[in-house]
Amino acid sequence: MNLDSSEFKELINTIKDSFRARRNLNPLYVDVGDNLARIGAAQHQIVFGRRGSGKSSLLVHYLNAAIPNDVLGIYILADEYKRLTYPDILIRLLIEILESLPVSWRWLKRLLRLKIPTQICARELRLLLDMAEDSDVIDNQKKTTKHEARAKVTSKSIGEASLGSVSGGSHERTSSFKEKKLDTLERHLRDYKNAISENISKSKKKSAYVFVDDFYLMPLERHPDLLDYLHRLLRDTELYMKVATVRHRTKLIRNHPQTIGVELSQDVEEITLDLTLEDIEATEEYLGKMLDLIAREVGIEDILTDNFNQEALQALTLTSGGVPRDFLNIFINAIDASLAEKKTKWLTPKYIYKGAGRLAYKTKLNFLREDASGDSEGLERLLYDLLSFCLREKKKTSFLISQDEAQTSPRDHDLIQQLMDFKLIHVVEPDTSAASGRPGRYEAYTLDFSLFMEPRRRNIEIVEFWKIDDNRRRTGIREAPVYPLARAGQVFDDVGQDANLDSILEETGRFPQLQTEEPMPAKQGSLFDG
Repeated sequence: MNLDSSEFKELINTIKDSFRARRNLNPLYVDVGDNLARIGAAQHQIVFGRRGSGKSSLLVHYLNAAIPNDVLGIYILADEYKRLTYPDILIRLLIEILESLPVSWRWLKRLLRLKIPTQICARELRLLLDMAEDSDVIDNQKKTTKHEARAKVTSKSIGEASLGSVSGGSHERTSSFKEKKLDTLERHLRDYKNAISENISKSKKKSAYVFVDDFYLMPLERHPDLLDYLHRLLRDTELYMKVATVRHRTKLIRNHPQTIGVELSQDVEEITLDLTLEDIEATEEYLGKMLDLIAREVGIEDILTDNFNQEALQALTLTSGGVPRDFLNIFINAIDASLAEKKTKWLTPKYIYKGAGRLAYKTKLNFLREDASGDSEGLERLLYDLLSFCLREKKKTSFLISQDEAQTSPRDHDLIQQLMDFKLIHVVEPDTSAASGRPGRYEAYTLDFSLFMEPRRRNIEIVEFWKIDDNRRRTGIREAPVYPLARAGQVFDDVGQDANLDSILEETGRFPQLQTEEPMPAKQGSLFDG
């Protein structure tokens, strides 16, 4: 079946329709890793995955197609609340949960004017939401005193008379104090918990799952507070929180001045959707199976053997960085590039790289600017410096990070991890040695392929880490240069440094306006041969 067939057009449309998961639509979801069964467990869970890894598709598909009749699903999209300050974000979450719980015989209870605890709590929270974050409360107390003295006088001339006096006074004490919204939330946590438990026990639902999607969009410094409160609220109830987020854009716990938040494996279960280039064969198998199952839905059999040449699937896996949505996006772009040159039989690495070039680095950079909020400028400076280090100074597409430095400089190491979460770099080996007698152990990374492919960069060595040398080691990894974490931290903090990414990319041969040019000839036997 050719790439220009009606079946392929239907496949492309099906994939495009699946790119944005929405609560009111059942998205295309292929359950290759059995995550659908796991998300249905009666457990508190954190679902980790980069943009495009399928977090939203998993949650929404479960809610729309797989949730049992006796389980209530409550879906909350963090994007709607990300501009609120704390604790208003928390109040909104509580209102959403309380108002989503079903009320048995609601009409009868309203007729009889019976109290509904969850609705009472929700109304009180709405009043709290509209108050200023700090409220001045005036306490007026008035005290009145009265004293009376009397005397009786007897006289022959005036007879009997009484003399007396009444004295009195009042004292008013006015005190002013600050009442915090957070104090109110803490004082009434048990009330909210009781209302939730009573509601579920009297309803037809045996349990409820609270799905919080795109949690990483909420203020980073408040993540531990939000997770801590939700976990305390729902613990020992039949409600379970399922939080979908990006790993290194999420802070689960804060230890000072006291421990606030949740711990993986102890308070919450971890579900990981991220596929990486550490195990290229496994990632390629997963993504290939996903595409094959989608293709079969529209009547295309054996797409991987009939419509990919020998190395095209590996090229598609590498350029996607293991991210399912990027994998499918590049696949569609590669078909367009192939058909533009009248090549209708199958895809080759040449057109895969053309398709990857259309998924430009600027798109990923925009995601960084949109999602990283206050850290975006520092991360952009770090990316600029990392590109300068690799492409200008060392002229290689991979780099190493010292494991010792990662232990002693956790904040700077986390910055590197955040660039990985934004899909601008990818880990290829979490534990390796270095050549040339360099001591210690290292993590190995590659720049994203959109930063150095299509067309090929001039005088840059593309480290082909997916190949294995005679010693069963990844090719070129041990020879990669070491990027100092102290440099990463300094660049991130240096607000005076410019970050003109285009200057580096143009200088080394990656011109965004020339994304349909032919790549430069590669050495014989390379994956980059067309």
